[in-house]
Amino acid sequence: MNRASSQAHRQAGFTMLEVLIAVLVLSIGLLGLAGLQAASLRNNYSSYLRSQATLLAYGMSDRMRANMAGVTAGNYVMTSTATPAAVSGCSGSGCASNQMAQNDEYEWETTLNAELPTGKGIVCLDSTPDDGTPTAPACDPPGSGSIYAIKVWWTDDRDGTEKLFAMSFRP
Repeated sequence: MNRASSQAHRQAGFTMLEVLIAVLVLSIGLLGLAGLQAASLRNNYSSYLRSQATLLAYGMSDRMRANMAGVTAGNYVMTSTATPAAVSGCSGSGCASNQMAQNDEYEWETTLNAELPTGKGIVCLDSTPDDGTPTAPACDPPGSGSIYAIKVWWTDDRDGTEKLFAMSFRP
């Protein structure tokens, strides 16, 4: 009897050790799951910002299509990513094509600043639209005959690197 009670006592200790190991493995798995959830949220936000940049760039191309006289006159070619002045009373109709282009640029830049973290954009003539920075957009010189490029920059991560979305527009 003494020997049987000794084995029962030893097995009870091993069961407690197995439970502790199972809890340890489960906690490591839950920590990994929490890390995956955090990465998923971060990537979801990055995807949201890229979608916003895409919508804003296509919005500017729609504005340009609505004012083809301004496009052919070169009124949409921006020289910098600075926000231009608003043209009062030019939100609807009754404006000249150059005033409409300036107002479109103002409204677009204002929306970029509101919707994207450090959002900046430019419309220029560029044969290689996938380059440049907000301070040096890398556009072609005026009169080069290139196609229009709509470039949008924003910051979507905490290290401050800028992202670029660029699209081409041919009138």
